[in-house]
Amino acid sequence: MWMKWIALISILVVVCIGLATIYGKYRWQLDTDKLRAQLASGQRMIKPQIYDQKEIEGLPAPVQRFFRTVFKDGQPIASAVKFTQQGQFNMGEKKAKWSPFTSTQFVITQRPGFDWDARIQMAPGLKVFVHDTYLLGEGILHASLLGLFSLASVRGTPELAQGELMRFFTEAAWYPTALLPSQGVLWEAIDDISARGTLTDGATTVSLVFRFNTEGSIDTIRAEARYRTVGDTQVGMPWEVRCWGYTVRNGMQIPLEGEVAWQPPEGAWPYWRGRITEINHEFAPPTGGRFGQ
Repeated sequence: MWMKWIALISILVVVCIGLATIYGKYRWQLDTDKLRAQLASGQRMIKPQIYDQKEIEGLPAPVQRFFRTVFKDGQPIASAVKFTQQGQFNMGEKKAKWSPFTSTQFVITQRPGFDWDARIQMAPGLKVFVHDTYLLGEGILHASLLGLFSLASVRGTPELAQGELMRFFTEAAWYPTALLPSQGVLWEAIDDISARGTLTDGATTVSLVFRFNTEGSIDTIRAEARYRTVGDTQVGMPWEVRCWGYTVRNGMQIPLEGEVAWQPPEGAWPYWRGRITEINHEFAPPTGGRFGQ
C-alpha cells in the first residue's frame, strides 16, 4: 500500500514541477514582450535612410577602409535587428565553469537599445533565465531560476547604463551601419590599424578602441574600464571583444562568432563565447516605419 502512496506523491511532485516550469516560461515571456514593446515605442526615425560613401570622407584611414569593406555605397541603414545565438557562458568567479546557453535578441538602433533574453543551462532541467537590457538610456539586468525565482536584479545605475551602452556599441559589428557618423559615432585616429569610437546616448558617453584586421574588418574592440561586480562593489576593468567568422548578410559583412573577456592584471578571463545562428535586419523605410518586435 505504501508503495502506491510513494508512487502517487512522486507523480504529483513531477506534475507540480512541470506546471511551475510552464508558468515560469509564461510569466517570463510576458516580461520579454513588455520590454520589447517599450524598446519599439522609443524608436526614432533613421536619417539618412541610405548610406552615401561621401559620409566617410575625412575619417581615420582604418575606419574608412572598414566601411568600404563591410558594405557598399547605397546600403540601406539598419533600423532594427533580431537574432538568435548559442554558445557557452562562464558562470565561475575564480574557476572557469562554462554552461551552454541559447538566446534571442531584439535591437533598435535609434534610440540605441536592446533586449537579450537568454537561457543558461545549469544542470539537466535547470535553467537560469536572463534579461540583459538597455532601454531608453537605462540598464537592466535580471536573472531568474526557471523564470520564477529571482537570483539577481539590478536596474537604473549609471555603471550598468555605461556597460549596456558599451555592449550595444560593440555589437554594432552585427549591424555596422550603426557605426556611421550620421548615426552618432565620433571617430578619432590612433594608428594605421585602430581608431577610437565614441557614442553618447542621453547622459551616458562611452569610448571604445576598435582594432581592424588586414582585410579591413573588426578584429577586437576594447574598453579600458567597464564596470564589473567584484563582491559588493563595482570595479572598472579592461574589457575586450574578439570577432571572427565573417560572412555577408543583407549586404553587410558581419562576424558570426566571438568571445568576450575581462582583462584583469592577472590575465584574460573569458566569460562569453558564442555564435549567431540566425539574424534578420530591418532597414529604415522612407516613412520611418517601425519593426515589429
